[in-house]
Amino acid sequence: MGLAAAAALSASAAVCVVALAFALYALVEPYVGRAGGGAVVAGAAALIIGVAGLLIGASARRVRAAEAPGSAVERLMRLVREKPVMAISAALGAGFMAVRNPRYLGAAIRAFLEGRGSRRR
Repeated sequence: MGLAAAAALSASAAVCVVALAFALYALVEPYVGRAGGGAVVAGAAALIIGVAGLLIGASARRVRAAEAPGSAVERLMRLVREKPVMAISAALGAGFMAVRNPRYLGAAIRAFLEGRGSRRR
């Protein structure tokens, strides 16, 4: 039930983000035109992603100092640092699969925790 609640909250957050993007577009479109409105929405999204990335990076440094080497959190943060596009793709894929069938999320988490521990570069 907790996973279903988390999936429902994630879906509602996504709906809110889309609604806010449409609202921002509708607000600025009369002043800057259609292309400018799209650029403003894209710029706002990029700004939010950049600030979130900085905050996550700062918290990751604190967590890395507190966590033991080889822990799951450290491996996850190393993966995000080394391969950000793959990490974003995996997160989106896991989110879509969790919405469709919550058992897939558990399998994906187990595969990540078990599969990454044995291979070191």
